[in-house]
Amino acid sequence: MITQLFSNPVTLIYWLLAFGLSLSVHEAAHAWMADRLGDPTAKLAGRMTLNPLAHIDPLGTLMLLFFRFGWGKPVPFDDYNLQNPRRDAGLISLAGPASNLLLAALFALAFRLFYPLSSLFYLIVPIIVLNVSWGIFNLLPIHPLDGGKILVGFLPAEPALKVEQILQEYQLIFLLLIIFPFFGNSLISIILDPVINLILGVLLPGTPLI
Repeated sequence: MITQLFSNPVTLIYWLLAFGLSLSVHEAAHAWMADRLGDPTAKLAGRMTLNPLAHIDPLGTLMLLFFRFGWGKPVPFDDYNLQNPRRDAGLISLAGPASNLLLAALFALAFRLFYPLSSLFYLIVPIIVLNVSWGIFNLLPIHPLDGGKILVGFLPAEPALKVEQILQEYQLIFLLLIIFPFFGNSLISIILDPVINLILGVLLPGTPLI
C-alpha cells in the first residue's frame, strides 16, 4: 500500500485527507461519549475535536500506512467520574468504531448521490474503505483495541475480571499473532478481510476495492 500511495501524489493526498477525517471522528467519538457519561477529562484535554493533529499517534499512523491498520492517541477518561465504570468504559470504546461505520454509511449514500462527480469519487472511496476497515479492526476483542474494552464492559462481573486478566497478560502475544503472516497471510487478514469485503461490497457495489 505504501508504495502505491507514494507513486501517485494525488492519491496520497486523498488518502491522507481520508485518514485525518477517519482518525478525528473515531477519537472525537470516544471523547464525546465519555463527556455524555459524565467524564469531561477528554473534552478538557482538547480531544473532542475534529482536528487530526490532536489525535495523531506517530506509530499508529505508520502502522496504518504499512499494514492497513493503525490507531490514534488514546483518549483519556477517569473511571471515578463514571457511574458504572466497567460498562461505561465499554460504551466509550464502542463509540469509536461505531462512528467509523456510521461515517462510512453516510459517505456511501453521498457516493450514490454524487457518483458522476469523479473528483468526489476519488475522495469518498478512501473514506469509506478506511472507516470500514478501521471500525471492524477496532472491534477485535483484544487489548489495546476498543474491542477488548467492549467485551469486558458488557460481560458479567466475574467473567469480565477473568477475561480482563487474560487480555492484559497476553496482550503482546495476541497482537503479534494477528499482525505477523503465517503461510503468507496474517491472521488479521484471514479473519477480517472477508467481513470488510462483504461490507464494502454492500456500500460500494461494483466498485473495485482500493
